[in-house]
Amino acid sequence: MIQRIDGIVGIKELEKILNRSQMDSQEVLDRVDVILDDVRTRGDEALMEYTRMYDCSGLVDIRVTREEIEEAKSRIDGRLKEAIERAIENITSFHRMQVNEGFLIEDGEDVVLGQLVTPIERVGIYVPGGTASYPSTVMMNVIPANIAGVREIAIATPADEDGRIRDSVLVAADLLGVSEIYKMGGAQAVGALCYGTESIRRVDKIVGPGNIYVAMAKRKVSGIVGIDMIAGPSEVVVLADGRANPRYIAADLIAQAEHDERAASIVVTPSASLADEIEKELERQLGDLSRREIAEKALNNYGAIILVDRMEEGFGIVNRLAPEHLELLTDKPFQDYRRIRNAGAIFLGEYTPEPVGDYYAGPNHTLPTSRTARFSSALGVEDFCKKTSLIYYSKEALKRAADDIMTLARDEALTGHANSIRVRMED
Repeated sequence: MIQRIDGIVGIKELEKILNRSQMDSQEVLDRVDVILDDVRTRGDEALMEYTRMYDCSGLVDIRVTREEIEEAKSRIDGRLKEAIERAIENITSFHRMQVNEGFLIEDGEDVVLGQLVTPIERVGIYVPGGTASYPSTVMMNVIPANIAGVREIAIATPADEDGRIRDSVLVAADLLGVSEIYKMGGAQAVGALCYGTESIRRVDKIVGPGNIYVAMAKRKVSGIVGIDMIAGPSEVVVLADGRANPRYIAADLIAQAEHDERAASIVVTPSASLADEIEKELERQLGDLSRREIAEKALNNYGAIILVDRMEEGFGIVNRLAPEHLELLTDKPFQDYRRIRNAGAIFLGEYTPEPVGDYYAGPNHTLPTSRTARFSSALGVEDFCKKTSLIYYSKEALKRAADDIMTLARDEALTGHANSIRVRMED
């Protein structure tokens, strides 16, 4: 089922797994272009056509009503609501630590420099829906936006065939103060948020995960609006020494694999006996899985156990792979995590499986995939802010700097720049 790769020789094979892309279908690209252009041109008419075609054939009203939200609140299981409330508390506490209030530097009365941090005015959040609908996505995106001070948040999430949004999604949004929710998904939702329609005002930034059509559409509209990232299929790498529990590791590989058929589940270990036990556990634990077919396909195509000679080699491989999720199942995880340079999130010890981060702990679960952790970070409060530089020079300060500025401008052959300084000096 899961392929076994020996040593550094197989690293390129692993890189192919983590570099797998959703962005390789010209057919999908062409379809996304047509949908975006259609929504931009025809607005609500095109949006409703695509929504009825792909999500709910009988949909009448695209915006969720207050009555629907209240009905969801009355139906939701009390235990589930309490779990959402506790998760909100944890996620809020963590993200409050990320607030950047800007700064001012004053050099006497002559020079004042600073950085203003202001929230983005209006943000669209895409929440996957239909057969798989995620209140955790609502929390992980809305909470940092709220903390940043975003004034307007619009959620787009596809309804099921009956025109309903999952109760837990509506309740999570309501608990976080968001009532502008639209029953729309796919590229058409991205187009509506980007360009605006008769009933939906355009946003300044679009965040949130989605399928290949959503990812491609976000890439297409990037630059017209801001986006968070182009998220590829999800992935986990487990770095484990010989003492790690194979039962736990197999469970975590399966948890990742059930996301979708392109999810990657990888173990790096120096222990051949641990690898053997993991393979046995995978067979045992897959038996009762509700999404077994999806998990098996993911493990068959994008699952791997890589055997290394020693742990030092394992750390090198992990840093080269730069995984979205890294589980560190070693004897001294609080020392070993300092050796990791590239990872979206690091989970320390055998009682911190990746779902703890997905739902509850506090750090954001929107993470860089496909080795982009080499240069990018988890979604956070700063993703919902803009930074503006503030500069003040007095007459005397400009006199002191004038020659240097004009010298630099002339070196770049920008004589107009130099002249804007010179005319002031003549006065």
